[in-house]
Amino acid sequence: MSAAVKTVLVTGAGGGIGSAVARRFKASGWQTLLTDANEARLAAVSRELGDSPFHTADLRLRTSCIETLRWASTVSAALDGLVNAAGVWREGPTEATTEEDFDVLFDVNVKGLYFMSAAAIPQLRKTAGFIINLSSDAGIQGNTGAAAYCASKGAVSLLTKALALELAPDGIRVNAICPGDVSGPMLDLQAHTYGGGDPDGYFKKLLAGYPQGSGRARFIKPDEVAGLIHYLAQPEAAPITGALLSIDFGYSSGK
Repeated sequence: MSAAVKTVLVTGAGGGIGSAVARRFKASGWQTLLTDANEARLAAVSRELGDSPFHTADLRLRTSCIETLRWASTVSAALDGLVNAAGVWREGPTEATTEEDFDVLFDVNVKGLYFMSAAAIPQLRKTAGFIINLSSDAGIQGNTGAAAYCASKGAVSLLTKALALELAPDGIRVNAICPGDVSGPMLDLQAHTYGGGDPDGYFKKLLAGYPQGSGRARFIKPDEVAGLIHYLAQPEAAPITGALLSIDFGYSSGK
């Protein structure tokens, strides 16, 4: 691998946003390392990208995060960036939230992201690299019926700012993307799980909350999120760190 080629590690690379991020970096010449808990989806993305290196791991475990970064160091001599795209969604009334759902939200959305970042820091110090986290509009505002999810993404948002301050002396930049509703497998699962048997009605209700109105509103595309993440990895984005960048058609701007 040429020293001029930069390397990025993408978590959740088998999912909609994660795979779009991997495609975007691969298309611009980066060595793209992939990790996800779903081996079948991960392998499919790897093949699509010309057999990009991949490592199946359950990032809810700190030991798995450490092992993933060890694996990355055997594949590439340097690591220039980490994109924490792995995430899950749960919704429902607070009094009905199970401990299992609460734990899954925090284990995937917060704990995995935290310990992947921690494990990557020694390698990123060597390259003055970057960490980009996937937060959410729910990480900067409250969403009715999703208190536990909001709590997990709120943690991601504030963690991003704290980590940006901590790592600034090392030249490592840390930012978070805060998307609204993104089309893809996760949103489809939401609609079929929580739509009361009417996924189309679920989609319409979501779109009705956007300032464009039901006639113009649409869901964000994974490629649009990936494009913003890719921009943040470029030298011209050097002044941007500790930022929470919304990409939500103005949904989180207020009413």
